[in-house]
Amino acid sequence: MKSIASRSYFAMALSCILLFGLLTFLVRYALYADRWVTFSGSPHVYTREGTLDTGVVKDRSGNTILSTAHGKTYADNALTRSATLHLLGDREGNIPGLVVRTYAQLLVGFDKLNGTSAMEEGGGELDLTISAPVQTIALQALDGRKGTVGVYNYKTGEILCAVSAPTFDPDNVPDIAGDETGQYDGAYVYRFFHTTYTPGSIFKLVTACAALENLPDMESWSFTCTGSTVINGETITCPRAHGELSFREALARSCNCAFGELSCTLGKRTMESVAGRIGVESSLSVDGLRTVPGQFDLSGAGDNDLAWAGIGQYTDLVNPCQYLTYMGAIAAGGAGAQPYLVSRAKCGTTVKYTAEAKQGPRLLSEDAAVALQQMMAYNVETIYGKDYFPDLTICAKSGTAEVGSDSNTATFAGFILDERYPLAFIVVVEEGGAGSSTCAPIAGAVLKGCVNVLDGE
Repeated sequence: MKSIASRSYFAMALSCILLFGLLTFLVRYALYADRWVTFSGSPHVYTREGTLDTGVVKDRSGNTILSTAHGKTYADNALTRSATLHLLGDREGNIPGLVVRTYAQLLVGFDKLNGTSAMEEGGGELDLTISAPVQTIALQALDGRKGTVGVYNYKTGEILCAVSAPTFDPDNVPDIAGDETGQYDGAYVYRFFHTTYTPGSIFKLVTACAALENLPDMESWSFTCTGSTVINGETITCPRAHGELSFREALARSCNCAFGELSCTLGKRTMESVAGRIGVESSLSVDGLRTVPGQFDLSGAGDNDLAWAGIGQYTDLVNPCQYLTYMGAIAAGGAGAQPYLVSRAKCGTTVKYTAEAKQGPRLLSEDAAVALQQMMAYNVETIYGKDYFPDLTICAKSGTAEVGSDSNTATFAGFILDERYPLAFIVVVEEGGAGSSTCAPIAGAVLKGCVNVLDGE
């Protein structure tokens, strides 16, 4: 009898272990099944090369820019292939194509009851917000220079352009490893999302925001620029003596002396607080693509360092995509839409996902936003000129960031203030020289392309 009882206890214990194992599996299946199936090594939905084995990717106008069935087939046009490469990824996996990977579950039609049987409906379709023709225009406008161009709709959040250069044609891959010219340095890096830059004078829009929100009657202030000013025993210089300047004129003429003094008047705590609220040091998620955080560190800064930080130098770094949302917030009165790249995902005839416009956080007060709109419009009217932006109400700020003894990064950021074309933009050109002269023509060409796309929709 003792033997039978022992065997019964053992059978009960074994049954409990099996039941516990089954329950653990079911819980883990409910939580992680989609990850198991759409893991890049899964033979059920991926080829041996690691390519999702179903579906197509289209731009906002319905142009097919990638087919992932039985390998990767890109667009017919070589320029389009190069301009969209960082979004879609290459065949070797050096550029991962994270957007497709993020929406893999929807593309294969996986659900926990039927598995991937929906793939038999004809595969998936991923519709992006970007315009392939605009991507091509942006790449051509960069004209072989390294940098990035981004445009998004600050009312809806749709990203129309997110180009990174250098790039290459995935159907005609160059010898990148053996290149000694530097032409392809950083070709695998998606500069729009995964790079930070010294901003230069476009960062004065952050300092201007801090001043408008924290210093009384800021718009009535005036400055005297003699070409240099001494702060904490060290000299802050301007390219020229600007003379008597109003606050608006100080921004338009990008006066280092005025903005260095303003930064010191505001102090570390205020500058760090405003930069933090605007998101300079934050990472932004856009359909599975996370931006690298920027930097605004004043922990060891003296007054002279603080002055240069407010000018957009010192150790300042911004990510182009994240800073683009600040432009959108100014244009939208303090809070713009959150950016996204994927408008819809289908599997066969079934729509699995449809994007919706989502309001982003408030980055600045409405009063400060309106004041900056007016000041940035004045920049274009009096300094940059409207030749590159005919019939458009452009508000912008240029920057020329010193990143070496003989190297400057050219930057240009702003927006169109028009209900028909609510577009914010940023252009960065490495070793590009002066911000406005280098980047304004690029911005003009790309924005014209965006306007044409919106007019045709």
